[in-house]
Amino acid sequence: MRTFLDRLYLAAGWISAFTILAIAVLISAQIFLNFATRVFGLPLPSTIPSYADFSGFMLAAATFLAMPYTFRTGGHIKVSLVTARLPVRVRLVAEVIALFAATALTAFAVYYIWVLVAESIHFGDVSNGTIPIPLWIPQTAMGIGMTLLCISVIHSLIETLLRGEPVIAASEEA
Repeated sequence: MRTFLDRLYLAAGWISAFTILAIAVLISAQIFLNFATRVFGLPLPSTIPSYADFSGFMLAAATFLAMPYTFRTGGHIKVSLVTARLPVRVRLVAEVIALFAATALTAFAVYYIWVLVAESIHFGDVSNGTIPIPLWIPQTAMGIGMTLLCISVIHSLIETLLRGEPVIAASEEA
């Protein structure tokens, strides 16, 4: 199960990376269109419709999809300056308490993101841009990312309890 979950977190990280690449391609295409239209007078459209909306939605997706992989690899900010000075047993207790709190917070966020998705579907919410995008599409990417983050926190909590030591090193320790 661990290998499957780690591969799932890695896949979400790769999807996030490709989403960032897609943002770069979209923005670059917009810059090229502006340049080609103004400098060379080419008969091209001067703007990609709703490119800013698409970029924003992709950025939200990339952010949320990157969170589980970043968490599991110790990339998130951690207060290791304090915990490194604690005795080993106290450090373990602090880690378990932090993981329980993170589980509660991420589970809360997961629930309400999926409620938001359901409401957007129910009410037919769309973006205000030139191209109306159903809002449940970018919200679903957020929900998937947050759900995977919650699973990764629970995964880390269970591993920490079974091993009797923290399983995620702070980024400067990795």
